[in-house]
Amino acid sequence: MDIYKITAFSKKGEMLFEDSFEAENDKEAKTIGEKRLEEEGMADHTHRVVSPRGKLVVFHT
Repeated sequence: MDIYKITAFSKKGEMLFEDSFEAENDKEAKTIGEKRLEEEGMADHTHRVVSPRGKLVVFHT
């Protein structure tokens, strides 16, 4: 399992949310990350999910 990182930002660039989680692959990480962002109310903010290799799995502005 790899550890992926989620971050969400305000329009001013302030970090609003940061978390990490484990996933088997990028596809699973996308599903988990999007669900976590929904749960935290961050889905409408600029956000990203990044793999441990630095690949953007999810990016929303």
